[in-house]
Amino acid sequence: MNNKILIGVCASAACGLAWAAKDPVIMTVNGVDVPRSEFEYLYRKNSQQQLEPQTLEEYAETFKVYKLKVADARAEGLDTTASFRREMSQYRRDLAAPYVTDSVYINSLVDDAYSRVGEEVEANHIMLMKQRGSNLTEMKHLADSLHTLLVNGADFADLSARFNQDKRARANGGSLGYIAAGKLPYEFETLAYSLGDGEISDVLETQFGFHILKGGKHRPARGQVLVKHIMKMVPKTASEADAARAKAQIDSVYTIVAADPSKFEEIAISFSDDKNSGRQGGALPWFGTGEMVPPFEEAAFAMSAGEISQPVKTDFGWHIIKKMDSRGMPEKEPFKVELLRRLASPQDARNAMIRRQQSERLAKSHGASLDAAALAYIKAKAVEGVDSAFIADYTSGTLGATKIGVIDKEPLTASMLVPMLKLIKGGDPYAASEVFDTQVEKFFNRRLLEAEEDRLEKTVPDYRNLLNEYREGSLLFEVSSLKAWDKAAKDNEGLKRYFDAHKGEYTWEKPKVKGILVQAVNDSVADAAMNRLKTLGGDTVIVTMRKEFGNKIQAERVLVAQGANPMVDAVMFGGREVKPSNSAFTTYFLYDGRLLEAPEDVNDVKGQVTSDYQNALMDEWVEELKVKYPVTINYKELKKIK
Repeated sequence: MNNKILIGVCASAACGLAWAAKDPVIMTVNGVDVPRSEFEYLYRKNSQQQLEPQTLEEYAETFKVYKLKVADARAEGLDTTASFRREMSQYRRDLAAPYVTDSVYINSLVDDAYSRVGEEVEANHIMLMKQRGSNLTEMKHLADSLHTLLVNGADFADLSARFNQDKRARANGGSLGYIAAGKLPYEFETLAYSLGDGEISDVLETQFGFHILKGGKHRPARGQVLVKHIMKMVPKTASEADAARAKAQIDSVYTIVAADPSKFEEIAISFSDDKNSGRQGGALPWFGTGEMVPPFEEAAFAMSAGEISQPVKTDFGWHIIKKMDSRGMPEKEPFKVELLRRLASPQDARNAMIRRQQSERLAKSHGASLDAAALAYIKAKAVEGVDSAFIADYTSGTLGATKIGVIDKEPLTASMLVPMLKLIKGGDPYAASEVFDTQVEKFFNRRLLEAEEDRLEKTVPDYRNLLNEYREGSLLFEVSSLKAWDKAAKDNEGLKRYFDAHKGEYTWEKPKVKGILVQAVNDSVADAAMNRLKTLGGDTVIVTMRKEFGNKIQAERVLVAQGANPMVDAVMFGGREVKPSNSAFTTYFLYDGRLLEAPEDVNDVKGQVTSDYQNALMDEWVEELKVKYPVTINYKELKKIK
């Protein structure tokens, strides 16, 4: 949502104050006021979700209990844990995203990118590649020197052969051939499309390195093609004899497929050295200009659908190409979907452009700015290296309190920024300077977003209600787990006491057989298992038997009604003899089998007892909360709600 929409919602902070004046308190729980708008929002949402909606009075009681539990969660400090704060920070950010996103600006980036898809341009560059350990200061100095030589008439191809670290371009005098829109980094593509034929660009820095571009010709876009191919690989180190043998083989294959095109896919599967495509009958994905090596690409575009090429030589070997289809410019909507996915990646330069434009908009609405002089002073020290002494100096004291900017009249200090500067290493001033600028930009943007999130919470009811619902819902879950759900599940003694006190309430429709069902590989193992069981007792019986007998037996506790297990039926109810359920076993028996009319201990109905015990703990907890925390309800205001 852009600023125009925000203005429509509430023209200024004064609007928020006016709204607050019209939003009376409907309930106060442990000293915390609940505005009528929050109550109404949840009441109406609850009414829409319930098959039988509660009356207003019933819901008011439910709401009161809900708020009491939230109050207890805060008293337990559950809202102060690091995990909860992280979760809320992320949700707050996600919820605010539609409000702070400028769709007009993003659509302009889409339009700009789409405006180029109808054209292709020749691209030439000399690249100094960034690598781990690269000294960017020295690299930038070399790039500037090469640029000076080029604008003074030096030969581009000659300098490319000597300095270009893009191997493909270096071998071709710096040429990348024609490129299509949307395939190369945004800033590189934009510059390539803007240059005139033969024009030398300024030095361009991308995430990959430093580039100097030379403009080329423009032509209408050729679209994309869909092909299959059969490949015979010829390594660059191949001897003349091996190369000749490969050529003879591909010629033989061509003779076969030219005579009978229906055999193309079959031969691709069995013969092609490109195994990935070979498994698919030689099929390659759709591709356009600049995505394949030039000889392959030129041959594919020159063919007609259904045509099979003669062998085509590339740096990788020989190819026989079968053209399947072609298509022109992409439709805008599919193009937009793919581009938006790319814009979301920090690797795309437009992602930073969106963030900068966002910061500019938010800075205006929050009266925010950065102190260039203060930052320049800190930067001069930071580029020498951010060590423990630097961090200590700028974390506290006078230096830490250095004002580096302001948002909503609140100062931003050096101590707030310093944790983000730990990435800066000394020794390469240019690289250190880049990291500093990037981190300052991220810091300022994050603080502006937080300020906007605060404003949204104060002035936009939908945002505030959703945020508060999620916050308190999370607290409710955590405190309910602490006070009842997890407590009941882990309290074995409490479960036993609860069962003993309510034993008569647990019944079955039909009697159930209880015992240990054992399946064994033969009769002797079964006898041994029976004798061992007579010496054991307690909860570890099954574990002990499995450990001692291994895969010779299968032992499990059973609690089943007649008809649920054929082996149990055969033993206890005179049912027909059956084979063990596991084919590895030949015999079975039921140890300590008993027919129970009703549950004899908590484990017989543990799931139901656990649920009931949880409910009992919940009821006890709620009664404690009603005594522990004061509640005041504004019944006069409550009656106004319809």
